[in-house]
Amino acid sequence: MNKPIATILTVAGLSAAFAETSVNTGKSGLTTETKYPWEHSVSAGVTLTRGNSETALFTADFLATKKTPVNEYSFGLAGAYGNNKSVETVNNYKAFGQWNHLFNKRLYGYLRADALRDRIADLDYRFTIGPGVGYYFIKDKMTYLAGEAGAAFEAQHLGKKSDTFATARLADRFEHKFNDHARLWQSAEFVPQVDEFDNYVVNCEIGVETAVTKSFTLKTYLLDSYQNRPSAGKKKNDIQIVAAVGYKF
Repeated sequence: MNKPIATILTVAGLSAAFAETSVNTGKSGLTTETKYPWEHSVSAGVTLTRGNSETALFTADFLATKKTPVNEYSFGLAGAYGNNKSVETVNNYKAFGQWNHLFNKRLYGYLRADALRDRIADLDYRFTIGPGVGYYFIKDKMTYLAGEAGAAFEAQHLGKKSDTFATARLADRFEHKFNDHARLWQSAEFVPQVDEFDNYVVNCEIGVETAVTKSFTLKTYLLDSYQNRPSAGKKKNDIQIVAAVGYKF
């Protein structure tokens, strides 16, 4: 139970923040250095019920992001464990990394890698890596909306079967800041197998976050994962609703 969550917190603690810089020369001849530091956040949530039901749900995640005028980086880890009367109901952990290289203010190319393990869905592993292109339809200080399209190589072990195949990817990313203290975010992706289009996965996320202090936040979000060809005896759709406390550093 504790291994994926402990791993996330360990990586968060060991993550290095190397800042890219650019040098500008003003009219006075003095040079100024602009730094682009990493931004980190870690969050954890716990839900317990006792009485007529005995359930527990533990979640944790770590996110590191960095934006420069020509490159954007994002890396994340997440894990969840839940049980109902000592029977596992949730046990999954995942990781991702994405690098965007901007050709101009709106158009970019990307390279993305994902890894997922979900014991309840009988998924031993799913690894995906591939390139693509993206475009910011909206991009300002308060709001951004980006669309992405790409291809990838996928390897998975689902049920008792191992597979490797090519996939396509269509995705969107959206965020709106209401002010300096509250934001709404949403993301979705559709990932079908190229030669068997009815073998696809859809992942969606939507959430809100509110700052309590400069470093601490409260956030609530919904995760929805739909797999059109699940393992035998498993349901196609998995939904989690999470309330968590976050810390930014």
